[in-house]
Amino acid sequence: MWRALARRVARQCAAPRRAGAGASAGARPRGRAFAHHKAAAAAASSPAFPPPPWGPRAPLLLPQTGAGKAGPQAAPARPWSSHPPHQKVPLPALSPTMQMGTIARWEKKEGDKISEGDLIAEVETDKATVGFESLEECYLAKILVPEGTRDVPIGAIICITVDKPELVDAFKNYTLDAAATAPPASVPPPPPPSAAAPSAPASQPSARAPGSSYPPHMQIALPALSPTMTMGTVQRWEKKLGEKLSEGDLLAEIETDKATIGFEVQEEGYLAKILVEEGTRDVPLGTPLCIIVERESDIAAFADYKDAGVAEIKPPPPPASPAPAAGAVAPPLPQPAAKGPVHKGRVVASPLAKKLAAEKGIDLSQVKGTGPDGRITKKDIESFVPSKVAPARAAEPTPMAVPAAIPAAAAPPGVFTDIPISNIRKVIAQRLMQSKQTIPHYYLSIDVNMGDILVLRKELNQEMPQNTKLSVNDFIIKASALACMKVPEANSSWLDTVIRQNHVVDVSVAVSTPAGLITPIVFNAHAKGLASINQDVVTLAARAREGKLKPHEFQGGTFTVSNLGMYGIKNFSAIINPPQACILAVGGSEQRLVPADNEKGFATSSVMSVTLSCDHRVVDGAVGAQWLAEFKKFLEKPSTMLL
Repeated sequence: MWRALARRVARQCAAPRRAGAGASAGARPRGRAFAHHKAAAAAASSPAFPPPPWGPRAPLLLPQTGAGKAGPQAAPARPWSSHPPHQKVPLPALSPTMQMGTIARWEKKEGDKISEGDLIAEVETDKATVGFESLEECYLAKILVPEGTRDVPIGAIICITVDKPELVDAFKNYTLDAAATAPPASVPPPPPPSAAAPSAPASQPSARAPGSSYPPHMQIALPALSPTMTMGTVQRWEKKLGEKLSEGDLLAEIETDKATIGFEVQEEGYLAKILVEEGTRDVPLGTPLCIIVERESDIAAFADYKDAGVAEIKPPPPPASPAPAAGAVAPPLPQPAAKGPVHKGRVVASPLAKKLAAEKGIDLSQVKGTGPDGRITKKDIESFVPSKVAPARAAEPTPMAVPAAIPAAAAPPGVFTDIPISNIRKVIAQRLMQSKQTIPHYYLSIDVNMGDILVLRKELNQEMPQNTKLSVNDFIIKASALACMKVPEANSSWLDTVIRQNHVVDVSVAVSTPAGLITPIVFNAHAKGLASINQDVVTLAARAREGKLKPHEFQGGTFTVSNLGMYGIKNFSAIINPPQACILAVGGSEQRLVPADNEKGFATSSVMSVTLSCDHRVVDGAVGAQWLAEFKKFLEKPSTMLL
């Protein structure tokens, strides 16, 4: 009997080898699949062996001992497992570019029954947080990768499932075989604080191992609030520690690469711990921001909670700002006489400070050092304000000359100010540089007689409600949209492999804000009336300046209008906003002599200059000229906009 069984095992082990497979294709149990991970399971599974005497006839998965090995060599030395039949569930590739993932949250606990379609875990990929679902019934026997574990490679075994609930206890102390290749990569992240000897127990729970001493809680990670966002800045926490959170409450304001966006709460709870302080810059996606608990009584348990992943990005740069304040203390000008005797002997200064002082012609004896033992540093030189007391010293008998130096105190410290670059400004710089370097711009200009439009605007404003007034820009947006419908090539996008010609016109309107330039969108501008366009522009511009735009309100657009005419600019050339093909730069209007059917043969009229920037890959010169001709016609003959 045993010899027959051994021959049967040998035949099963040799079958994949004859088929030329690197690993057994039949090792996977039937009816035990999780969404999206079939391919990964084949890579993480090993040849199947006959069932043990104690259990039903279900294939048993054993770990591989090496990549690329097939047949009997890929299985462990012992053909029989000490554990009941089970399935090792690997981390699948949940996006085409995913290489690693983060276990954001386990939706099931060990021992829970899993039904078809149940959400088992949430996995954060390089694109988004994706739910990991079950396709058939089973029981979760063991969680091998705790919540919050980052950079788990594809194929790493994350949990064990079984068919029957009575088999769960057999995996209570289960650990992955040391021969497995994928899991070790996912194990190191949880225990970073364990290096500390006496204080380890206090920090170990922050790794949130299955045996954590903390009450049940939810770790809120920084999400992707815009498609291109890779980092964010925590501008302000809208809730304080201990406050109750309701669904839809604004938890914090996050500055993304596009705008400042409110981060809302999805579930009720209490804010137990803030892990990332206000003003912390360049926080990577997926970084834990705070801890939320269900019961108010659990808040105190998280007073000393720390997360190892947050510690690396914790140091915020604000400490750099107090440094100039130390230099600012130097100009107490009412005591100019004390500056001379500060350095009675040798002046102690760093080599860089001496070099800067020589370049700027600063007498080191007049500089007060803020370094160790009064050492003069680079910062002291940069923040030094030359005191105009020296002439007063030459005429010491006339102390009234001293107050003449008081106005110098109003001068800012140093000769320049370093302004931190916001995330929005970084993205603006990157996109503008990309546009100028990759898009072959060309420019077409034309003059438009605005006389009839200004008359029409005046008439319409008399009919409008008192708090609503149409602007010239509203007519320009409408005329631009209609011109795009007439010349659809200008309403197109370059997408590398195709040119996408859009059938609707969404006009992006450039708005200057304290944070930088942003382009909120007037959707379907070709189909909207002037009053509707005016309302959209006024509302969007106000929200843009307050930093309260939602991503869909400024991401996209098919054509852009940038108007600097209100600043007295005659004309200018704008940079195209990719992947759009055109942007219209609008200058101011001025009175000019124009031909007229009267005795003089001329008249004065308001003339506006506009310049169309075009992507030559999409819009040829003749097409751009045709668009400008249509635009000019709509503005010079406003009645044509009704056709």
